[in-house]
Amino acid sequence: MKTKQILVLTGFILVVLSSCVKYLDPYPNGQRTDADLWKYPEMVQGLIGQMYSGLPKNYDNNEGAYFDCTTDNAVSTSTTRDMAKFAQNLIPTSADPFLTYWDRDYKQIQLANTFLKDRKGFNTRFIIVPHLDSLVRFRLQGEAFALRAWFEWDLLQKFGGKGLDGKLLGVPIVTEPVDISKSVDLARNTYDECAKQILDDCDSAFKYIPIAYRDYLVKNLASDAAYAGSEYWARIDGITTRAIKAVVYLTWASPRFNPTNDMSRWDSAAVNAKRVMDFKTTVDGTGNTANSQRAAAFTPVAQINWVNPQFSGGIWITQYGSNDAMEKMFYPGGFLSNGTMGASQDLVDAFPMKNGYPISDPRSLYNPALPYANRDPRFYSTIFYNGATANFGTTTGRVMYTFENWENGGKDAANRIATNSKTNYHIKKFVYMGWDNTASTKDVQRHAKFIFEWSHMCLAFAEAANHVVGPTNTAKYGISAKAAIQYLRTRKTTDGLAGFTTTDPYLDEVSADATAFDNFIKIERRITNCFEGQRFYDMRRWTTTLTELNKPVHGAGVIKNTDGTYSYDLTKVVENRAYKSAYLPIPYSEMLRMSKLVQNEGWEAWK
Repeated sequence: MKTKQILVLTGFILVVLSSCVKYLDPYPNGQRTDADLWKYPEMVQGLIGQMYSGLPKNYDNNEGAYFDCTTDNAVSTSTTRDMAKFAQNLIPTSADPFLTYWDRDYKQIQLANTFLKDRKGFNTRFIIVPHLDSLVRFRLQGEAFALRAWFEWDLLQKFGGKGLDGKLLGVPIVTEPVDISKSVDLARNTYDECAKQILDDCDSAFKYIPIAYRDYLVKNLASDAAYAGSEYWARIDGITTRAIKAVVYLTWASPRFNPTNDMSRWDSAAVNAKRVMDFKTTVDGTGNTANSQRAAAFTPVAQINWVNPQFSGGIWITQYGSNDAMEKMFYPGGFLSNGTMGASQDLVDAFPMKNGYPISDPRSLYNPALPYANRDPRFYSTIFYNGATANFGTTTGRVMYTFENWENGGKDAANRIATNSKTNYHIKKFVYMGWDNTASTKDVQRHAKFIFEWSHMCLAFAEAANHVVGPTNTAKYGISAKAAIQYLRTRKTTDGLAGFTTTDPYLDEVSADATAFDNFIKIERRITNCFEGQRFYDMRRWTTTLTELNKPVHGAGVIKNTDGTYSYDLTKVVENRAYKSAYLPIPYSEMLRMSKLVQNEGWEAWK
């Protein structure tokens, strides 16, 4: 067996030198091997540190913004990108873009299993002082369970589905330190078994792990802050395990994965989402920001900041170094960027008007001749459209760029150059507005991956609670589904634009009927979570057919008239979809290696 070792760095997260499936990488001096693991506490602690290195850290990838190009939210500018080919059912077995996530997740699970096996990690002595050693041991044990739960969930969300045998299947559950790249032959567990495994791991973690890493929650701050305080802000904590449970139950309760319509799953989704919401409002919202809390006190209408890894509305946030990846990804060629994807007309149409009514409602302020006027303020903070400006710093700051999307001469028009969006829309969400690509010195900022954020829990609670007790019932959970959505509708946008007021007649109207509210929630999820890589999973779990996934995706046709006005064709089909399956394929290389694996339906050629 090839000997592997690890490089352990002190601090929050470890640098992993190899991307292979094995978990131990060489020390530079070659003096420690995997056989030495349990002799060195820093190597044992390094098992957990390496797990953090496997977490997604941005949105410019195939499980982030690009994954929305598989849905009616967005279109890839290049037809050769992986997600464009996936949406056209053109992925070859030799170039599976999802294999990397299968390998990554099982690699991290192997690290957790190594730590947890026979409680060796928990029984390791890390610090001489018994009390401090206990803090470290309990924290690491809890993190091992919690991180394993998250990677198990990532596998289930990506690869769970109905197999060719007609059964709802998950992925192989592995709780021993097995390297699945070796000669093993694993079978897929049922979807239900996988969901229960994740939930059990969350509960196991909760017994050990701090509820959150906040200085004001540390009893002996002077001595214990370095081991349990806000220094560990971005590590997984107890409240995050409740968030994991909420999203697991939410998917498990949905029509595609809940054939018996087990209502207890909806209830559990609501209960766990509400637990997270209560923590944010009653604990993180106390106003106690002393002792380097890392973030200001949370408020339910806190304005989200995508370039702030310490945003107070974050539940679990990862971060990566300062760069301009998102800006170059979304801005067009005219702004010296790549325009790699564009928002769809379908998504634009989902945004209501500033009075809260959808554009299809006769009471709305919508004017087809001026389709971007009087829209929901969230629209202006999410989409760059014809005539929009990119303003430095704020919505009223210096104009850096003006979008010209008309097809008879506009510099940003679809197909004019290869780095313009095909839909005649570009994307503003995630973009740091202090970045000017025409400046000699560019100001770049850290961007954050919000694995779980306040809005995610509000949306999960509202959807689940509505299924159990309807939109306005407050007796069962303490607040109503309607109230959870009102938090999001009234908060400021990322640009600081004012949201809807508490006088929201359309919200009142749809809250009178559970079915109408359910449809409304789906639109709110779409608007709030766009380009975060969640739309595909939502569209899939809400239905049992391929109809929605296979609807054509539209863009805007724009013509500049001689008088300076514009004519719009908002029914222009930009891309058709050709899904044969609602599920991702089990990696073909794994199907070849493991005879017990069953492929997902629609991927018969990959078996």
